[in-house]
Amino acid sequence: MKIIRTPEEMHSFSKSEREAGKRISLVPTMGALHEGHLSLVDKAKSLSDVCVVSIFVNPTQFGPNEDYASYPRTFDDDVKKCEERGVDAIFAPSPESIYLPDASTKIVESSISSNLCGKSRPKHFAGVTTIVGILFNIVRPHLAVFGEKDAQQAAIIKRMVRDLFFDVEIETGEIVREPSGLALSSRNKYMDKLEREGAARIHSALLAGKRLAEEENCDNVDRIKTRVINEVSNAKTRVIYVEVVDSETSLPVQRLERGKARISIAVWYGNTRLIDNIRI
Repeated sequence: MKIIRTPEEMHSFSKSEREAGKRISLVPTMGALHEGHLSLVDKAKSLSDVCVVSIFVNPTQFGPNEDYASYPRTFDDDVKKCEERGVDAIFAPSPESIYLPDASTKIVESSISSNLCGKSRPKHFAGVTTIVGILFNIVRPHLAVFGEKDAQQAAIIKRMVRDLFFDVEIETGEIVREPSGLALSSRNKYMDKLEREGAARIHSALLAGKRLAEEENCDNVDRIKTRVINEVSNAKTRVIYVEVVDSETSLPVQRLERGKARISIAVWYGNTRLIDNIRI
């Protein structure tokens, strides 16, 4: 497995693999890899000849009071996990090699990103689309795989690829959960064992909303949202949003269409910001 540090070396590697007729996949990550990331690696490998994992804690997607400095960085462990999973190359550039001092260009998606996490993190998705666009241009993958836990992010990337004619296929991988139901996330490292067990109430609340829709035949979006909020709320949990959204675009819907919707949620559980969703 190669560890590549510069855009120039990554360009050269991808050019060589493409000229050899190889199909390249990319799994973009910020490191602190867990089984959710690795399930995306497995999917990427099944669809390609050469699997590249990027590890880059992207400064432009963090707000001024967010956790960029404290975000988990476990590079040596990440390398070991990638080797065990059969990754062909890790692209781990420095911020200085990605963003020049006078860089002044961004990619901004203005519809999907205005909702959900975009309301509480207004500059976040411009940072995401910009770095993903940069990675696509450097790695030149035939396909890229994103996780459904970040369903809004995946929808925004799909829209960016469509609107800007990026020559890359976008695949998604299912949410991987702890036995308690808590969705795997790098930020779970901020919580101790008892907190992680308590945070499982997020998934339980989503299941309650799903049961209301599917078993009680409720198509009233407000009732479903209220059920989820009531189930998740306690002294430890501060709800940021609960929305019923279109399963493809992550845009809020006014009336439930079964098979075309998901419930999306974001909460502060103690000092940790967590997101999750479930399909209806």
